[in-house]
Amino acid sequence: MELAWYALLGLFFAGYLVLGGYDYGVGLLLARGADAGRRRAALNAVGPFFLGNEVWLVAAVGILFGAFPVLEGELLAGGYPAVVAALAGVILVTAGVQLRSRPEGRWARAGWDRVIVIGSLLAALGWGVVLAGLLQGVPRHADGHVAGVTHLFTPFAAATGLAPVALVAAHGATFLTLRLPAAEGDRLRPLARRLVVAAITAVGVAAVVGLLSDRVRAAAQRPAVGVLLAGLLVAALLMARTALGRRRPGVAFAATATALALPVLLVGATLWPYVLVSTIEPGASLTVTDAAASAPTLRLLGWLAMPLLPALLGFQAMCWWIFRGRTDGRAPVYW
Repeated sequence: MELAWYALLGLFFAGYLVLGGYDYGVGLLLARGADAGRRRAALNAVGPFFLGNEVWLVAAVGILFGAFPVLEGELLAGGYPAVVAALAGVILVTAGVQLRSRPEGRWARAGWDRVIVIGSLLAALGWGVVLAGLLQGVPRHADGHVAGVTHLFTPFAAATGLAPVALVAAHGATFLTLRLPAAEGDRLRPLARRLVVAAITAVGVAAVVGLLSDRVRAAAQRPAVGVLLAGLLVAALLMARTALGRRRPGVAFAATATALALPVLLVGATLWPYVLVSTIEPGASLTVTDAAASAPTLRLLGWLAMPLLPALLGFQAMCWWIFRGRTDGRAPVYW
């Protein structure tokens, strides 16, 4: 039962990175200095999906608090700077998107656009550092507490934190090639291809730094699996670049979505059966079973989640079906 809930936690957080990722990617692209009309068109492209995408984060946090209370406590205690930065970014993006269209107020739309850019950067960077902190291990003592937050300020955490920034930028640009009118999508394709190359570079740098890091090598329980999944991530990005070159935005978007989901699988599979690996006392490492709530609690949560999961998936599918196609009403070329 613990494994099922752990997989569900990974599913929801990966889903949030994929769906919220193109929100933040589009937000980062507002920094390009495009004219007001193009910025508005980009935000209108994500508008129908925006709030629904954030629900996946809420669901992931709910599972973390309910099904893995020990992990939640240690994760917040040992990684609060990164978690706070990520949540602050989420709030800034939400506020910026909601308030930029107000007809009155002290801030002009350009000011709120800058808020969206900053929030998108913080969200992507913060979640990247959280995943890096898990992958390289934490200074957890035998009393069950993580000592300090200095483990978040390492070369590997910095490199891995920047990789999601590049990934969401490429994902957002690819999303716009799929959603905007064909002429505007074609105009953005070269930028999307360059951003995919930047994402490949960022992922490659993070992988090299990880392979050279004693902390990462010590924490990895299944390093071969981690290397394999990192290779699949790069392969997905290469597929996205090829698909963009062949004017297949649907394939490219599926590939960048896969690239954003794979880091969650990489962390979970590389550390298994642990969720927190102690870098100072091996016996203090926290397994999935130890981090989970009691069996009666998990069963109760299961009865509560059974109707909610299909409702969430159905709502997301309905949104994509209703607002499918480009913003000018034309269908994109998927394949």
